[in-house]
Amino acid sequence: MKKNDRNSLIAILVVILVGLGLAWAGSQGGASALGVPIFALSVGLAFLIQWAVFIPSYLLQTERFFDLTGSITYISVTTLAVLLSPTVDDRSTLLMALVVIWAARLGTFLFHRIQKAGKDARFDEIKPSFLRFLSTWTLQGLWVTFTLAAALAAITTTTRKELGLFALIGFLVWIFGFTIEVMADAQKSRFRADPKNKGAFIHTGLWAWSRHPNYFGEIVLWIGVAIIALPVLRGWQWATLISPVFVAVLLTRISGVPILEKRADEKWGGQEAYEAYKERTPVLIPQPPRSETSAP
Repeated sequence: MKKNDRNSLIAILVVILVGLGLAWAGSQGGASALGVPIFALSVGLAFLIQWAVFIPSYLLQTERFFDLTGSITYISVTTLAVLLSPTVDDRSTLLMALVVIWAARLGTFLFHRIQKAGKDARFDEIKPSFLRFLSTWTLQGLWVTFTLAAALAAITTTTRKELGLFALIGFLVWIFGFTIEVMADAQKSRFRADPKNKGAFIHTGLWAWSRHPNYFGEIVLWIGVAIIALPVLRGWQWATLISPVFVAVLLTRISGVPILEKRADEKWGGQEAYEAYKERTPVLIPQPPRSETSAP
């Protein structure tokens, strides 16, 4: 077995074990269906959907449905949790609505983008390898699980409380993050659609405040979800608050910012305008635009 394949197999096993651990923690104090914790069933569904779509994707050597599958998984898992829960309160309904709105919007946006582009270059070297490609889909199952963990725990818990201050604050935080993410994506799409900007980097609108405002918005909205879930978490369910932390680490240290920063440096690195933009614009957390003369 080649080294890359061996590493991918190990990664798959580790991801599954981590998923099982989170499924156990999130199931504590939660409701069950047919004797199985609903939280655990939801985690299992997240992985099963990935593996089901992986098979035709590998045979056809396509990644076009990867992001769309992720969004469908968010919606399916959250909906299943609500449908199976013996008690559905206002908190559960609110959390489901926020997840569905976010996932439907982002999934549609990403699917249209890859349809227009024709492919996702991230998968060029991965697709030919069964295990490497499978590990990517399996990791997406864990991504969904970790991201949804706090919401799923709140939806499936046997502890119920009326919506209060935490729900209001969390909802407002979610609105703030969602608005930033949508605006940033829309601005970048319009920028790329303009033939005059071909080969250029975006540095206007929210992108003058942050080099990755869409990622900032996504991190913030999941913090909002965690705040809404917070009042009903008990015992091991507190472990599910890793949700926004996981999103932040993933986007800033693993799959988001590092990859895009590297590509941008390879494409525009050394150009005076780009280097000045990097110097005066924060990587993630937005700050008012600084003029080139005021940059340190």
